[in-house]
Amino acid sequence: KKGLLERLKEGPVVGDGSMCMTLEKRGYCRAGQWTPEAVLEYPDAVKQLLREYLRAGADVLQTPCYASSDGRLKRGNIIYTKKSQTSEINEAACEIAHEIAQEGNALVCGGLTPVVSYSKGKDETIVKGEFEGQLAGFIKRKDIIDFILAEFFGHVEELEICVDVMKKAKLPIACTMKLGPIGDLNGVSVEECAVRMAKTGAVLIGINCLFDLDTCLKTLKRMRDALDKEGLKTPLMCQPLGWRCPETANMKKGYLMLPEFPFALESRQVTRFEVHKFAREAYNLGAHYIGGCCGMEPHHIRAIAQELAAERKLDPPVQGTCPPLGYLHNALSLRKEKLKKEFWMSLKAGSGAPFNAACVEPYA
Repeated sequence: KKGLLERLKEGPVVGDGSMCMTLEKRGYCRAGQWTPEAVLEYPDAVKQLLREYLRAGADVLQTPCYASSDGRLKRGNIIYTKKSQTSEINEAACEIAHEIAQEGNALVCGGLTPVVSYSKGKDETIVKGEFEGQLAGFIKRKDIIDFILAEFFGHVEELEICVDVMKKAKLPIACTMKLGPIGDLNGVSVEECAVRMAKTGAVLIGINCLFDLDTCLKTLKRMRDALDKEGLKTPLMCQPLGWRCPETANMKKGYLMLPEFPFALESRQVTRFEVHKFAREAYNLGAHYIGGCCGMEPHHIRAIAQELAAERKLDPPVQGTCPPLGYLHNALSLRKEKLKKEFWMSLKAGSGAPFNAACVEPYA
């Protein structure tokens, strides 16, 4: 099968979507620390969710091991009958993602996340050690990993340390930050973050989580402009939230500051056609890897795959991308105007909640 770099040269690559948040809704993960013990306790549930993303048209399945680092697992106080360590969880996550990826033609991406030792100001040697602990499982299973990703970083400095460690795996590296308009958690601008990320040597850089579709598009534009100014050609990736949260666009912690987080966000869910629009605009801005983070469900990933089907040059199309608007192909009971994509693309959906506010006052 073609690797990440080959696929990026040929057209856009579609990532998968929400894991921890969706598993929590299904009863397999606990809110709060969002630690990934489900890969050990409920592997069949994790496989089923990954299978849904594959069927939706995802080209990449990420190892379901977000927050699997020694410090995060200890802080999360995970409940498991055996001794659970980072390496055990990450190896299990690799095997699960690989098994499902073989059902289609998907790549497997090993994910690394920020560590507690950095946030506590520990020595860089300790910080690197915690990243090495995450990476060890992926190095051990290099036979089934196609590339590795550093994601959800709030400090560009910590990201640079992580990528430096990741080079030991000798695999293609991607990296993303939870980056909004005001820059990283230390106030480093979007533009500087983009340039520094590209200069790490990562083959793919971008943003994920914390912010909604519109905010991510604005941030992507600034990143692309900054890279162009420096003559850097690193392709972009974007994995936004599946909820509308415009009132938190200029807050460093994004949607985490909403009173509805994490148990009452359903009324903010974006429609699949909003995702169609997002995928097209993100691609036009230079994002050649587009997936989703928290709140982006399989039908949203399907919308990305369908919107970019022509650019992906799939012949024949993989499962989930054919027909181009598969959810209308057998809709004889719908009104005539609803059989046209234009109707749905121009729809301003209502919330159905008469007394609900359009937005709320976020926490300070």
